[in-house]
Amino acid sequence: MSAAVPAVSVTGLRKSYGSHRVLDGIDLTIPQGTIFSLLGPNGAGKTTTVQILSTLIKADAGEIRVAGHDLAAEPDRVRAAIGVTGQFSAVDGLLTGEENLRLMADLLHLGRSRGRARARELLERFDLTDAARKPAAAYSGGMRRRLDLAMTMVGTPEIIFLDEPTTGLDPRSRRTMWQIARDLVEQDGLTIFLTTQYLEEADELADRIALLSQGRLVAEGTPEELKRLVPGGHIVVRFADADGYRRVVEHVGATSRNDAALTVQIPGSGNVRTLKRLLEWLDAQAVDVAELTVHTPDLDDVFLALTKEPSR
Repeated sequence: MSAAVPAVSVTGLRKSYGSHRVLDGIDLTIPQGTIFSLLGPNGAGKTTTVQILSTLIKADAGEIRVAGHDLAAEPDRVRAAIGVTGQFSAVDGLLTGEENLRLMADLLHLGRSRGRARARELLERFDLTDAARKPAAAYSGGMRRRLDLAMTMVGTPEIIFLDEPTTGLDPRSRRTMWQIARDLVEQDGLTIFLTTQYLEEADELADRIALLSQGRLVAEGTPEELKRLVPGGHIVVRFADADGYRRVVEHVGATSRNDAALTVQIPGSGNVRTLKRLLEWLDAQAVDVAELTVHTPDLDDVFLALTKEPSR
């Protein structure tokens, strides 16, 4: 696939079930070698989008190209270029980790020798070598997710769909999965299409994020661009003494104050200019500050402001 060709290109994607329209004219362009995250409330259409792009269900309308191939005309070529790790692990608990990988290699017709070599390579890469001959049912949640992703990698895909890959994992396992995702992009040049309910996960990983609400894209951009869409940044200052507190209350606008705690909240976007002016004033007035905190909108604020609960 040429570097100029987007990994995923979608125009006018629509999907309905009876009278309920799940996707209503989605347009997306995802460059190669990036992590793209699709966010939205439950029922917004995230999983439906993944199912369509991964050829599991058909769209009602729209022009879709995945890995440079027309989804409607060349579904087999699309399937050969993608991997899918769904919300629920596809690992067979009765088989060992190595057997799961070799089974996937057999399904992809890699051949006995090549399949075994690929299994060994992936077990090492995903830090599963020591557990290679243990039944997958004995694996921890994080190990099962790593094995699931390793199985997706057996066929060397160009694009991986990760549908809520860290649901139910502990913080350490989640961060391990994050690093694996970064390595797949940075070292292998893969493109990752990520859906997640953890907004900090999208903030941590994604190059670009789209917000889906009631079947429509309501915003798209980098995490920082999306955060700038929502007002509400402010600076909170706690003072060491009542005199400094009183002087700031008299001379600087504050949206809220706490006389008992000697704390004021000063409006502003939390940008460098606002902070610089405040610090210069405090220094010029020799005001003793005990604590200063900058608050900027995060993806939680963006999500709550721009998305709606799905209609029931």
